[in-house]
Amino acid sequence: MTASKTLILLAVLAFATSVQAQQPPRPQETPRGVTLTLAEYNRLVDLSSRAPQPPAPPLPAVLASATLNVRVDGDAARGAFSVRGESFRNGIDRVKLLAGSTLISATTPGRPVPLMIDGANQLALVPGPGAFMLDLEWGAPVVFRPGRASFSLPVPESGTARASIDLPGEQADVHLSAGLITRRTVANGRTTVEATLVPGKTTEVWWSMRDNAPAATAREMRALADVWTLITIGDSDVRMAALVDVTVVQGELRTLGVRLPSGYELTGVTGNSLESSEPRDGGLVITVGDPAARRHQFLVSLERSHEGGSFALDTGVVSVRDVQRERGEIAIEGVGTLELAARERDGMHRIDVKELDRTLQSLGRLPTLAAFRYQSTAAAPPGLALDVKRFADAGVLAAVAERVTATTLVTAEGRALTEVRLTIQNRAQPFLKVTLPPGATMASVEVAGQPAKPALGADGTRVPLLRPGLRPNGAYEVSFVYLHAGTPFAKKGDLDMALPKMDIPVGVVAWELFVPDGYSTRAIGGNALDLGALPAELRATSGGSLFQPASSVYPAQYGGRTELGRMVAIAGSAAELRGVVQDSSGAVLPGVTVEIIGAGVAPGRTAMTDGNGAYRLTGIQPGVYTVNFMLAGFMIARQLNVGLSESRAAVVNAEMRVGSLAETITVSSEAPFDPNVTTIRRFDADDRRAEASAPEPKFVAPSDNVVNLQKRTAGVLPIRLDVPRAGTSLQFVKPLVVDQEVNVTLRYKRRG
Repeated sequence: MTASKTLILLAVLAFATSVQAQQPPRPQETPRGVTLTLAEYNRLVDLSSRAPQPPAPPLPAVLASATLNVRVDGDAARGAFSVRGESFRNGIDRVKLLAGSTLISATTPGRPVPLMIDGANQLALVPGPGAFMLDLEWGAPVVFRPGRASFSLPVPESGTARASIDLPGEQADVHLSAGLITRRTVANGRTTVEATLVPGKTTEVWWSMRDNAPAATAREMRALADVWTLITIGDSDVRMAALVDVTVVQGELRTLGVRLPSGYELTGVTGNSLESSEPRDGGLVITVGDPAARRHQFLVSLERSHEGGSFALDTGVVSVRDVQRERGEIAIEGVGTLELAARERDGMHRIDVKELDRTLQSLGRLPTLAAFRYQSTAAAPPGLALDVKRFADAGVLAAVAERVTATTLVTAEGRALTEVRLTIQNRAQPFLKVTLPPGATMASVEVAGQPAKPALGADGTRVPLLRPGLRPNGAYEVSFVYLHAGTPFAKKGDLDMALPKMDIPVGVVAWELFVPDGYSTRAIGGNALDLGALPAELRATSGGSLFQPASSVYPAQYGGRTELGRMVAIAGSAAELRGVVQDSSGAVLPGVTVEIIGAGVAPGRTAMTDGNGAYRLTGIQPGVYTVNFMLAGFMIARQLNVGLSESRAAVVNAEMRVGSLAETITVSSEAPFDPNVTTIRRFDADDRRAEASAPEPKFVAPSDNVVNLQKRTAGVLPIRLDVPRAGTSLQFVKPLVVDQEVNVTLRYKRRG
């Protein structure tokens, strides 16, 4: 056994020797070094000799614990707080103690602690570093409500907070809004509660009021009230908003009684100190959330309906019960156009709307129609009797045409080409509705000198009044051209012409009709004024201005009035001619034809006497005229130089006789042109022949509008039309055109 162990040991030694002989030799290590500058070496030596710096504290100071001892006596709660903490930094640190409470004093052993206020927080200035201890004295009022008393207890933001609360009476149901009551003891008629509180959170402490609890001394409540009332008259309702401002001068306000006007429905009550509200006995009882506050505001909203339109309303206003003085102001506003008559009661007087209180002015959103001020008494409660008259809303003109210049070329085939140019004052109207004659076709449209495209609607053609890039700040021109296929001219006959109806008001329409040569034409009807029949002074001026391009300015004439003003004045003024026709025996003559001839009437203007021999001609322009009286079997009577004015009607009576042509007839007039001259003449067959051979009246020369339109048809307009190059021009004017068409009836006859 021993020999075998010896052999094994020799074998192991031999193997280890062979393995060591096979390993390569290790290289010999050489010494190494680092070269530094002297400055770097000195800096490293300096850093190695410094002591390590402790880390900076995360907070300047902390409160470790707070002990609160509170005692309630009467209507006040007072407490002594003991606060312990530590300051970590050198110097003076600000330590937050309480928030939103009353701190009476703060001391530390041996000296007072300075305090400061930062917003709602109360801070203490504590030197550091080191531990500190603060003694705080605190106070708060006790709030009494029916069957309940309470106070708010602030808790410092400390690590732990414990409180001992001493309450009067044997209170078995003391409650904390935040925290945990750990012990309750009763001794000597008082209750002591120990609790653990939530640090940094104000806790409300409340308990039930027992019969043996001391009641607060009741004081008479005295208050003053201001009521600002806004009455809004709507389309179908009347809304009332009353801002009630109550100032307490003595005692505490727990509930407030408010009288509401009859006929209204209460829609809402709001206020900062409102706890609850309850309708009661035709009024409102408001419970105040903070009775100790000296001022309270409430907004009371009411509403009632009416039948709409004009109506009468006898309304009261919101008032406050049991106050020593109430005064107020009333503002009335309305929706739409209203006429308001308000009759105030005793103790109320009207004021200017600018004298209203700013608070009441801020409530309104519409123009104020009337304002009143009052001081309420028990004998005369405030109120108003209102009579409201509502007017229909009137539309606002978005566009108006100062004038329209129309030019019509009529061919022998009866086709008519009309160009209409409008001088527009436009605010926001995008299109002009044009009702063309039946069968008419729109050829072209231009807006401010640039071509535009019309639109076809179900109820008419739309001519654009605006185009991209056009921002009008004054008058500009819009024009359109349309083609109308009519009836070819015969040997003689009547021709009815009309301009299209447009949906914007027009100041004055100047219309020129150019009929082909070879026809004698005159106007026999229509609502347009024939320029040739106007007085000479107006005809001369209008022909040179109304039928000029739209860019020309009307010259101021006739005492500073423009052409349009003169046209409107003449169109609005009309004279009247009336009288009675008798025979030589004094009997009245019915069926007598009375003809008036002059420049202010259309040719052929006549009237006929009635069964009483009376006649009447109205709508005649003031001027000088000739009047003829004609009846079969009687001599024709004529009165020359009959002057007509718009101040009074002219009376021309006639006496007609049966006789030969040599007899004379005398006609007397109450309003002659010259009262010192009486014209008497005979009218026989020679006069008829002279009148029949009288030359045809001369018409005005064509304006530049006719020439320009003739040129446009030669390739500019996209139509083919053989317009007349020679002919007769007739000019008409029509002032104040509103939603109507301008028309004229022509009677023509072929010459030769």
